[in-house]
Amino acid sequence: MRTLLLWCPDWPVLAAELVDGVPATGAVAVLHANRVVACSEAARAEGVRRGLRKREAQGRCPRLTVVDHDPGRDARAFEPVVAAVEELVAGVEVVRPGACALAARGPARYLGGEEAAAERIIEHVAQTCAVESQVGIAGGVFAAGLAARDGRVVPPGGTPGFLAGLPVEALGRPALADLLRRLGVRTLGGFAALPAGDVLARFGFDGALAHRLAAGRDHRPLAVRRPPADLAVTADHDEPIDRVDAAAFAARALAERLHDRLAAHGLACTRLGIEAVTADGQELHRVWRHDGLLTAAAVADRVRWQLDGWLTGSAGRAGARPTRPTAGIIRLRLVPDGVLARADLQPGLWGETGEERERAHRALSRVQGLLGPEAVVTAVLGGGRSPDDQVRLVPWGDERLPARPGEQTGPARVGELAGPARVGKPIGPARPGGLVGPVRAGGAGGPGGADRSGGAGGSDRSGGSDRSGGSARGGAASSGRGTSPPWPGRLPPPSPAVVLPAPLAATVHDAAGEPVGVSARLQLTATPARLAVGAARPVEIVGWAGPWPVDERWWSPAEARRRARFQVCLSDGAALLLAVESGQWLVEAIYD
Repeated sequence: MRTLLLWCPDWPVLAAELVDGVPATGAVAVLHANRVVACSEAARAEGVRRGLRKREAQGRCPRLTVVDHDPGRDARAFEPVVAAVEELVAGVEVVRPGACALAARGPARYLGGEEAAAERIIEHVAQTCAVESQVGIAGGVFAAGLAARDGRVVPPGGTPGFLAGLPVEALGRPALADLLRRLGVRTLGGFAALPAGDVLARFGFDGALAHRLAAGRDHRPLAVRRPPADLAVTADHDEPIDRVDAAAFAARALAERLHDRLAAHGLACTRLGIEAVTADGQELHRVWRHDGLLTAAAVADRVRWQLDGWLTGSAGRAGARPTRPTAGIIRLRLVPDGVLARADLQPGLWGETGEERERAHRALSRVQGLLGPEAVVTAVLGGGRSPDDQVRLVPWGDERLPARPGEQTGPARVGELAGPARVGKPIGPARPGGLVGPVRAGGAGGPGGADRSGGAGGSDRSGGSDRSGGSARGGAASSGRGTSPPWPGRLPPPSPAVVLPAPLAATVHDAAGEPVGVSARLQLTATPARLAVGAARPVEIVGWAGPWPVDERWWSPAEARRRARFQVCLSDGAALLLAVESGQWLVEAIYD
């Protein structure tokens, strides 16, 4: 098949300029595994070549700018180039970032010949993306790629002759090329002249594929990609929109257009991007998530709420007010950022989502539109040794993923009303019976079975990560599930009802009024008798359990943390979680 291949020279260097702003006109080298994989023209003029080590390349060019190799960056930067080619022709295959191929017959017939098609594509890419490129046309992707190095159009039937004079290194297989040279085969023509059966027997399957390429025969046809459908809808307004009622009317019409376009492709929207441009060029953007079908009415509501929040700039907590646009909106665009086949969504038992759930979701989503996504958060439970480590707050509608793996890391649907309230929400008085296991006055037989002589008696490196003493009973290590990672030293259930955002300083005294501390061997210096939180009057301790020691990140002095935790019951009915760190007692949580 006659193949047209567009090649952008030094693409990793150019991608670094497009994405990271590294000037490609200077001496730039892209390194992978401490070796140069691409370099700019200025670097080559200084003697830098592919395959050089970093130190040798910098020795040849002291002013060399080094950039790490990033295939993702190269692919993202190349996408606009492929899209520009697809504006002229169809059936494009991305060979690698920086090169794409297509069948030459269609463009040649439509644009007036192969050379005319090549010139048109190069010019269009340069005008659209400001990227220099070269085109090669030959029989097959491999030959077209080599022809693109010289911007050459190989005449029909001339591909074997074009390849015959090229060195075997052109195959891109260094080990095979070195072996062929030692056997006396130096050109692709000489390699192609060998019997195919002998090549397979001597060099294996990969050698047989290389033999086909040397003879001008590709081993597979083009795998063209199908351009994604443009599902976004845009509305331009001659008169800037600065009133909420006018914005709501525009949102309704645009939402119906989007819903009709998605329905025509059999798709449903689960994540909606709302973009607005003001009269003075200011750009606004917000993404909304939903755990079910976004109907036309649901889309219109979300757009109206978002425009209401942008145009009014409603005040948030403590008088915080979002920045209001400096001018009216002249362009509104809806982008279905997350779509899936409508058949993949399973409705509820009685149809769509329940009315109560939908009303709650609509109310919370509207609050987010007015105050921002961080204004409404829900808690996600995960793994950890302390209650403050196990809770992560995520904005309403975002994926409820825990920060650390643990027992409570089961799947949760986006936007569900599950999980505890915001951390630090006030609750009623705690009960002394909230602790697990027998709690004796002055005793230590509390949850987890720790004792006053140091709990589990020593530290456990737990697989070389964290050293944690204390019993792990009741934690993830003994849950019996096998899939939960162990957290040695984790507090046993139940979890406290309130985790304080900032621990409160406290003091603990014995019966004689002397301060109580914890020794290096995790032993209390005296029996706790009274607890004073801040400047409040002391309260008698009627029961306590602990300590549960933990020595985390001991290998990193800057992040190391060593503490011991206790559960205490007070005479006024409160049950608290205490911690001793650097000689200071702290109240971390409250039990219900």
